[in-house]
Amino acid sequence: MWNHRRSLGALLAAILWLPIGMLAADGWSATADIRLAKKQSVYVPVYSNVYSGPRKRPLQLEATLAIRSTDTGASLRITAIDYYDTGGKLVRRFLERPRVLGPLASTDVHIEERDVSGGFGANFIVRWEADRIINAPIIECVMIGASGGQGISFVSPGQEIREATP
Repeated sequence: MWNHRRSLGALLAAILWLPIGMLAADGWSATADIRLAKKQSVYVPVYSNVYSGPRKRPLQLEATLAIRSTDTGASLRITAIDYYDTGGKLVRRFLERPRVLGPLASTDVHIEERDVSGGFGANFIVRWEADRIINAPIIECVMIGASGGQGISFVSPGQEIREATP
């Protein structure tokens, strides 16, 4: 039998707890999923190849790193775009000096299909900063490949990381 009093009490407790429980330690709400920051280091997985078939033959993929400003009123500075291989060794730095992205602007870096320097476990580390707290940019990598009339494409989202201090 359904107990109205117990169910109502549980519902009220959940409603009262929900807003408090959804606040993360850094003060933003997980329900809104709005990421605000002044500076970040972002790890972005890159799959320069994937294995297919019973022989596990690698299918080489093109990769495009996309950095998209999501703030409507402030610019950000990209201070580093570094490409690492499967072993964690720096392969290439893509910036000689910081690059400014204006509000809602985008930029990209392309790794060609024939570039096998990164390997299966390649990644980018992207560092950016702003003069004030802004909407964090969307940083992701799009991989595309085709073989034998079949195509594959997928997106790999970036993940904010905390880097070791020297």
